[in-house]
Amino acid sequence: MTIEATEAELVELAKHGDERAFATLAEQHRARLWSICLRVTGNRADAEDALQDALTATWLHLGSFRSEARFGTWAYRIAANAALAVVRRRKDIPTDIVEELHADSGGDFTRHVIDTDRVNAALATLGVQFREALVLREYGDLSYEQIAAHQGVGVQTVKSRLNRARAALAQELAGDEG
Repeated sequence: MTIEATEAELVELAKHGDERAFATLAEQHRARLWSICLRVTGNRADAEDALQDALTATWLHLGSFRSEARFGTWAYRIAANAALAVVRRRKDIPTDIVEELHADSGGDFTRHVIDTDRVNAALATLGVQFREALVLREYGDLSYEQIAAHQGVGVQTVKSRLNRARAALAQELAGDEG
């Protein structure tokens, strides 16, 4: 396997059992998968469980990936499903989440921590359907149609959920400033 291998080549290699190719794919998408899991579950411990479940499911179901969408989009859906499964198993989700901070966060580190905590706490106040739609759109970069298919609802319902989620998030964050 060469460093210049494309995503499609890596997927094909991984489909044939190449663990190194899958590890490369997983590493390329790990940050966004983590972000989706963290934001859907609302805390690090559950996000770690969800991420592990998502990576395992991605490996096990790689043979069913049809390459009609990008690998990342497919993996993000699996991550969202895994995170939702964790949420459903654990009803007592704490809201004191701290996102894993990267060394290259730049700017004022303390301000970054405060802002991250505020956003995560505000996300945790949203209902699961609204939080999931918002996370899939903003962090998973899924289209309205993809979110609708994932949630089993119509596109208009997704748009409505996103509008309500954004408004509730803005209101929650505005309330924190006072």
